[in-house]
Amino acid sequence: MEGLPVDLRAFHNEVEGHLLAAAAHEEARAAAARFAARLERLPEAERPEVERLFAAEHLALARASWQRTARRGQELRGEYEAVYRRLRARLLAGLLLGCALLVAANLVVLVSL
Repeated sequence: MEGLPVDLRAFHNEVEGHLLAAAAHEEARAAAARFAARLERLPEAERPEVERLFAAEHLALARASWQRTARRGQELRGEYEAVYRRLRARLLAGLLLGCALLVAANLVVLVSL
């Protein structure tokens, strides 16, 4: 996915999001059906409503979990980017120091000749 153009990457992300949402809806419906099946005394007329409410709650919990995960991912990205910037600055400073030392050593050699 790294080599994909921006438009294609956005399309890929959108398709993946729809597939994940569809899978979550199906998972919620299956969990609701399993839950309602265990309620032996539940009248058949009330079963669809119980399943609908259970599925809605299941989806709400999944959505909240995804949002927490996304927020944490953004936090980690910010932390890692900050560490990367510091590391890059230290590497650049080390490289410049090494070049300065090399130039100084060459000057000393040239002066001594």
